Amino acid sequence: MFRHQGKNRTAKHNLRIATLLSFVAGMVNVTGFLSLQKLTTNVTGHFAFFIDEIFKWELWGGSVYLVYILSFLLGSFISSVLIELTYRGKKFNIYVLPATLEIGTLLLIAVLADIIWLASPNLIACLLLFAMGVQNSFVTNISKAVVRTTHLTGLFTDLGIELSQLMFPKKYLDRKNIVSTIKLRLYIICFFFLGGISGGFLYSQIKFRGLIVAALLLVLGLVYDHIKFKVLLARRKYAYKKTFGKP
Repeated sequence: MFRHQGKNRTAKHNLRIATLLSFVAGMVNVTGFLSLQKLTTNVTGHFAFFIDEIFKWELWGGSVYLVYILSFLLGSFISSVLIELTYRGKKFNIYVLPATLEIGTLLLIAVLADIIWLASPNLIACLLLFAMGVQNSFVTNISKAVVRTTHLTGLFTDLGIELSQLMFPKKYLDRKNIVSTIKLRLYIICFFFLGGISGGFLYSQIKFRGLIVAALLLVLGLVYDHIKFKVLLARRKYAYKKTFGKP
């Protein structure tokens, strides 16, 4: 899920990571909206507000939205830098560090939210946007831009295009691949929605501590990926010994 790259990566791997990360993104989005009345998984709306404030010559108000945008950008930048710096070939999971960074950021918000809120609610928004920038960057790298989990605008656009392609089977012959991609889009949308519902419920009960659940889901994803990889290696080693004997 996190480890497979290049030709070794299949639609099933993308589907697994898409469901996990879109669920987390849905939780973060609703948590940010309920607590701050701001969307914290993408920057499109913030860019519009930034332009609006500048147009009204409210430079101070506009600077807040600029910081939001830069927080998302910084998360994406740092995530990509970590991936490049830790690349050691296919045997090393280069996505552990950016995933761990996202986990740490969400836990930091969950634990220190009350203190941060008193100091600056905008700092919470920046941290949430930073975490989503990290996530969007590493999932884009993992899937080679096939999976995007933090915002749905482009997703619905792609879904509309692919649904229309099904109406022209003579032109678009690779129907199996189109159906597979549509399935992936629908899973992301559904799990983003389910994550939003879960995030809303948890926020109503335990406020920002609901983000601990989101962080734990990411931890479980990494642990599952690691265990499955070790089991796969053990099976291959056993099969090799059974076929050729001990080297």
